[in-house]
Amino acid sequence: MNNKFRLEFPNLPCNESFARMAAAGFIMELDPTCEEMSEIKTAVSEAVTNAIIHGYKDVSGTVVLEGELFEDTVKFVISDSGRGIENIDLARKPLYTGAPEMERSGMGFTIMEAFMDEVRVKSEKGGGTTVILVKSIGKGGKSDG
Repeated sequence: MNNKFRLEFPNLPCNESFARMAAAGFIMELDPTCEEMSEIKTAVSEAVTNAIIHGYKDVSGTVVLEGELFEDTVKFVISDSGRGIENIDLARKPLYTGAPEMERSGMGFTIMEAFMDEVRVKSEKGGGTTVILVKSIGKGGKSDG
């Protein structure tokens, strides 16, 4: 059986750091390098921040962080049941932001894609968003080449 976990927390900004640390602790048994650890924490942080800031837009909601370990791979699933993304292709473009009034950089998906081996996004307007992040640890993924 693969190791896995599921956390649910309110969409409060302080929970972004909680999610980062939960992800970091979870992958320790795969013995990641410092670079792999940093990349995973950053990618999870970006996905959780998107759920907190964009998912619910000024209303309370729940963010779910799930993780699963395989032999040399970790998969994180970050989801919300908020507003959804109207145009995923547009949202994934560098510098695009759905919250320009907040002076957001629009680099969240770009960062996730740079640091993870696989990034999948599922969203439905008014039905929430799910981001799936996958990375191999110690096997020469994107971070090594």
